[in-house]
Amino acid sequence: MRRRTFLTTVGAGTTVTTAGCLIDDDEEVDPADDTDDDAEDPDDTADDTDDVDDEADDTPESDVTVGMIYSTGGLGDESFNDMAHAGIERAQDELGIEYQNAEPDAPADMNDMQRQFAGDDEIDVVVCIGFDHEADLIDNAEEFADTRFVLVDAVVEADNVASYVFREHEGSFQVGHLAGLLTGTEYTHAGGETDPGEAVVGFVGGEETSLIERFEAGYVAGAQYADDGIETPSAYAGSWNDPTTGQEIAASMYDDGADVVYHAAGGTGGGVFEAAQSAERFAIGVDDDQSVSADEFSDVIVASMIKRVDNAVYESVEAVVEDTFEGGGVADLGLEEEGVGAVIGQDFEGELPEEVVDALEESREAIIDGEIEVPDTLDDL
Repeated sequence: MRRRTFLTTVGAGTTVTTAGCLIDDDEEVDPADDTDDDAEDPDDTADDTDDVDDEADDTPESDVTVGMIYSTGGLGDESFNDMAHAGIERAQDELGIEYQNAEPDAPADMNDMQRQFAGDDEIDVVVCIGFDHEADLIDNAEEFADTRFVLVDAVVEADNVASYVFREHEGSFQVGHLAGLLTGTEYTHAGGETDPGEAVVGFVGGEETSLIERFEAGYVAGAQYADDGIETPSAYAGSWNDPTTGQEIAASMYDDGADVVYHAAGGTGGGVFEAAQSAERFAIGVDDDQSVSADEFSDVIVASMIKRVDNAVYESVEAVVEDTFEGGGVADLGLEEEGVGAVIGQDFEGELPEEVVDALEESREAIIDGEIEVPDTLDDL
């Protein structure tokens, strides 16, 4: 039985443009530390210099510069955008590329950002993070036919665009199955506990789109796979960056008996974690292992549905560096390709009932083998 609620609010994003790596301005050096007591032996210094020279020789070099355009909600969401940023930072560290970041306030900003990077001779590839880029990129890919583009979370059929999409419903089924196995039982660990008298698991979305519907559909299907009598209320905040509304929605679900709430809401999801801690219930993160990226809530984040946006970014940039970039193709990544999956929260590793862990592995293999067909729309439930 399902209860659906739709709340609409508008959150404010931020736009920040940086180049290359970020420097922590908070780091300070105490002049008092530079004393004769700390002076190094000249021989040791020479050895250290040799080590530095050796490390410098190992540093990769590349003349590739990447233009990164993120999704609305921006960096610091501890989720989708931050996963993409981790991928480009890894590319800088391991491939020696440079990059420039652009963070749109709203989808209306994306067209100008795409065109600015595409018209810059110093930019070798433009990486667009999020489905909101699709409409503008259809036109811009045609106009800037000599520019290489990467699109994550949508598909543009053009010879100069490499598209990456994910079967989010498969990973969401896994965390829904976990939530369904826990609710209605007596389970206590870290900062949360279930109510054995209730069988309810909730879902909080950011904006109501066909993409996020895949998360919800998979999650509900997974919960119902555990027990078709479980209630699965859902609500949408209308924003990717409104943790206050996220907290209000989740708190209402916990008050109504939810043991677990899963979010696919970007920065809005931070409010879900706040509500879980206050209610002493459980939450499920998204995109990244949020028990690590949002570790202040690790005591209630029982699991996360990871989506390897970082790998998509890294591999697409690597193809440019190695001159193997191929536009016009679509990488479709699910459980089998390890593009999505369920990861147990760091405070819960080894702490879930063995029968729950075994059941999750069985359903994972059944999805990969085609024995379980996971719906990607609510109409298919």
